[in-house]
Amino acid sequence: MDAQGPPYDLNYFFVTHLLDLVSPGTLVVNSPRGLREVTEKLFILRFPDLCPESLVSRNIKELMAFREKLGGEMIIKPLDGCGGEGVFHLTKDDRNVQTILEMGTRHGTAYQIAQRYIPEVRAGDKRIIVVDGEPVGAVLRVPQHYESRANFHVGGTAAKTPITARERAICARIGPALVEQGIVFAGIDVIGDWLTEVNVTSPTGIQEINRLDGVQLERRVLDAVLRRHASLAR
Repeated sequence: MDAQGPPYDLNYFFVTHLLDLVSPGTLVVNSPRGLREVTEKLFILRFPDLCPESLVSRNIKELMAFREKLGGEMIIKPLDGCGGEGVFHLTKDDRNVQTILEMGTRHGTAYQIAQRYIPEVRAGDKRIIVVDGEPVGAVLRVPQHYESRANFHVGGTAAKTPITARERAICARIGPALVEQGIVFAGIDVIGDWLTEVNVTSPTGIQEINRLDGVQLERRVLDAVLRRHASLAR
């Protein structure tokens, strides 16, 4: 079967169902069920104390009211986006907010997730690679001075960074839930002290972490895959 990359769309959804039909003795990483259950923008809402204040809605009036509740500033993202596509930083005095929300929600028919803006994003958006529920490396994605987004895809630059005690605590909370869903390999995003996304379809960052830290994270991923395969063979 050909590989299916993001974004998560109907084709991706159907591929996960086809992979469910594969012989139980064949290892599929990550679990097709897990790929359906761990929706990248919504999974964080299972841990409301770890993520910024958020609202999922397609109602423009609700989204506008939420922005006012947050003091006039928020981030919006499409639920099926990837690589920073469709992400907007909405501010109080922006005259384009109504138009942006009309476009994002497709005039009230498509859900968006709105989140409190975290100013620490100017210092960077941290990608942490999680293997079998454990953090194994991290890279800071620093946005360009003219950008709100830090994704590598839109010009964010990679900077060496440690994994803090707070970030290890976040991983300790969500790691078991990822393992339970059959997710061997994931990338979580943290800004400041807040979990903003959990990426399971095609997590990036390994090459940058390898280069900056002088490691080979792919070995950790493959070791986890081999352990999972060995457990199936028993």
